[in-house]
Amino acid sequence: MTRILAYRFSAFGDVAMTAPVFRDFLEQNPDVEIIMVSRKNFESLFSGIPRVIFKGIDLDDYKGFFGLRRLAHELIKEFQPDIIANLHDVIRTKVLDKIYGRRGLKVFKIDKGKEEKEHLTDIWNLDKVQLKKTVERYADVFRKMGFQVELSHALRPQVTLKSGIGFAPFAQHKGKMLSLEKSYELARILAQKKKIYFFGGGPKETETLNQWEKEIPNTVSLAGKLSLSEELKTIAGLELMISMDSANMHLASLAGTRCVSVWGQTHPYAGFLGFGQSEDDVVEVKDLTCRPCSVFGDKECFRGDWACLGELNIQKIIDKISSE
Repeated sequence: MTRILAYRFSAFGDVAMTAPVFRDFLEQNPDVEIIMVSRKNFESLFSGIPRVIFKGIDLDDYKGFFGLRRLAHELIKEFQPDIIANLHDVIRTKVLDKIYGRRGLKVFKIDKGKEEKEHLTDIWNLDKVQLKKTVERYADVFRKMGFQVELSHALRPQVTLKSGIGFAPFAQHKGKMLSLEKSYELARILAQKKKIYFFGGGPKETETLNQWEKEIPNTVSLAGKLSLSEELKTIAGLELMISMDSANMHLASLAGTRCVSVWGQTHPYAGFLGFGQSEDDVVEVKDLTCRPCSVFGDKECFRGDWACLGELNIQKIIDKISSE
């Protein structure tokens, strides 16, 4: 049995995208197991995937070079890996790579395509093209090791009878999020025909969604009420998820649920569309040549008017749902 030690510490959505890759890879390579090292609270993302051993850590316990050296030695002692997969490629993981390399272990790391993404998000670049999907970049790490892996890019529904629509109106950055006014109106319209479940996290989001639940009939706020494993189980039972370009889209992929996703500053061309999600379910303002201007949605709008979100009509989202 070949034992691969893999690490990716953040962000939540990026870690979630490794899970379906692991599942396809391990099904096609039954003589391999993966030790996934990440933040403790991400453990539920990997539950149910055979031959994935999750090692949750608190990064505050391993600060600086000496902390990382201690982490590297602890992981070697506990798991005795054969190969290292760096799925993050940031300063912290580069340090780990060096330590493992000195211990004689072969290290393979992700190619994030940084220069390609910088070119893609140049607002003066009018020749926008689809870049390699992030999940394929993860799979490439295992291919470099000499393994065969073909990703299915297909959802795996976990529940036969699905009902209700999930709606996650928030995102980490302004450039990825519809205005709350538009999201509220969308929820109000959809709730006339379907039960709507709100998803969010943190005190402010929870407060907002609890208020929406009071004001909009046929809606339920689940914000702040579910553990990650409970959230995944709930999403698995939905007929549809509506999400910004955010972690909730990737949770829908893990749960085998179709997701209609909203994109503003960001664009599926950068490679972050959820695993198995359809490009037909992407909602965006297509005729803006400045899009995408950001990989992560964290830039100020150079035009100053946020047209990529301001000009997005919620009827587009309603049409995607009602066309089913």
